[in-house]
Amino acid sequence: MAGEGFKALADPTRRRILELLKSGDLTVGELAKNFDVSKPTLSHHLATLKAAGLVTDERHGQNIVYSLNTTVMQDLIGWFLGFTEDSHE
Repeated sequence: MAGEGFKALADPTRRRILELLKSGDLTVGELAKNFDVSKPTLSHHLATLKAAGLVTDERHGQNIVYSLNTTVMQDLIGWFLGFTEDSHE
């Protein structure tokens, strides 16, 4: 789990997507307004975040709405903090 999460967080575009989703759920179109990338590129970033469990998506009519999965984010942070605490012993 942690490996996929850190891989997803390694890219600045994906970190920015997560920052935007902190404020609330957004459609793909709303997210796209914040980036100067093609739709396939944005879809790839969203798929990577989804595969890592950091975001979820839900279809609302014609729109796909993305949400931050805070449980996985907390697990990832907890794992990282536990790892760094062990390294100080």
